[in-house]
Amino acid sequence: MSTGDTSGDGTDDRAGRMSTLRLLTFNALFKGDVSARLAALGAILERAGHDVVCVQEVMYRRHAALLTRHFPHHRHDGGLLLKGGLVLLSRLPITEYRFVPYPRTGPARPEWLMRKGFQAARIGGVLVVNTHLSANRDGDHADSNRYTVAQRAELDHLAGWLHGTTGPLVVTGDLNIPRGKPALRDFLAGTGLHDVLAGDPRPTYRPTARWPSPPAFDHVLVRGLRGHADLTLQDPVTLPDGRSAFLSDHYGVAAELG
Repeated sequence: MSTGDTSGDGTDDRAGRMSTLRLLTFNALFKGDVSARLAALGAILERAGHDVVCVQEVMYRRHAALLTRHFPHHRHDGGLLLKGGLVLLSRLPITEYRFVPYPRTGPARPEWLMRKGFQAARIGGVLVVNTHLSANRDGDHADSNRYTVAQRAELDHLAGWLHGTTGPLVVTGDLNIPRGKPALRDFLAGTGLHDVLAGDPRPTYRPTARWPSPPAFDHVLVRGLRGHADLTLQDPVTLPDGRSAFLSDHYGVAAELG
């Protein structure tokens, strides 16, 4: 990974290994009233106590700026269109960083324009990986499904990159695979990661009349760390123009790890 962090002065009393890392992952939803929702999210995050925030589906640099201005350290990749729709925010210096693209596998689809991959950053002595896997457009998570095959290829690519890495590790984001499915179980077994919310039956995708019982797509997976996590950002918020709205079609997952 590259070293250094161009978004801050590199000084922080907590720059070494932290006793507790407060982390949030959130799929911010790339469509609809994006600017207003991200402005409201940025204000919420400024007041919150998260050390690291991993965001998915932030598609444009101008939208990322609504979040990055609230954090001294941050990373995203690409030009006007961000690679992977990924933004990483931190109150701690980012001492190493890189973006790794996933291979294009599975059915051709507009999602390829997002150039999906993962961000890997060393923060406070912890390797933090922020990612967003391909969606399963069939809603069928059987191993034989064409989108499951594509997701497994992405997870295999990530697992290969993680092989040989040392120290505390967090892999987080919208994996688009429900908790407990074979593809995710195999990834955990192969990497030595543990699901902080293992056994939690709650969805992380907002239920709707058309989909009243969605699964958990958003995960916090750890190795060499322990902690707990809970859902957050579930309720409507007030947008800058006074309207009330949900921040996303997903919930956030907030974790305290150490």
